[in-house]
Amino acid sequence: MRNFKNLFQNDWQKSRKKTAFTLIELLVVITIIGTLSTMVLVSLGEARAKARDARREADIRQIVLAMEMEFSDIERYFQGAETPHRIPCQNPPNCEIPGDGRYLDPVPRDPKEGKYHWRDNSPGAYFTTYCNEGHYCIYAILESKTGGKNWWFAGSEKGAIKLDIEPGSGGKCCW
Repeated sequence: MRNFKNLFQNDWQKSRKKTAFTLIELLVVITIIGTLSTMVLVSLGEARAKARDARREADIRQIVLAMEMEFSDIERYFQGAETPHRIPCQNPPNCEIPGDGRYLDPVPRDPKEGKYHWRDNSPGAYFTTYCNEGHYCIYAILESKTGGKNWWFAGSEKGAIKLDIEPGSGGKCCW
């Protein structure tokens, strides 16, 4: 007849072996979890880039609207070498005269790079940028690439549009 102590010990050892995971099983599970989390993080990165691009497009449309409202008041666009801080802006770069910014204060900034790109339309810049008081061009480089190509989203007195060439190429202020 078996001893009570040995009986209890054998049952405990048997049950312990049945409920424990082996090292190989743990490594397989950890590898699967790591692979899945990597896939999720990669897809989230692409979604974030698309969200930033959507914000860029909305910001530039808002800037175009504010520029058109300024044009309807004074029949010319903001002139400067860089993106204004407020619209309208009567004394760049500070834009601190009363009334500045009544349409857009502050001008939105690129979610990743800071300021949006602005083609110089200040007096005398026409011969290099083809922009003057009757024209302007503000644009952003989009992060999402289609077919390996870069895309830009630009706004001007013509409206806002997605372009597959850099704004200002081809002897035009914007497109």
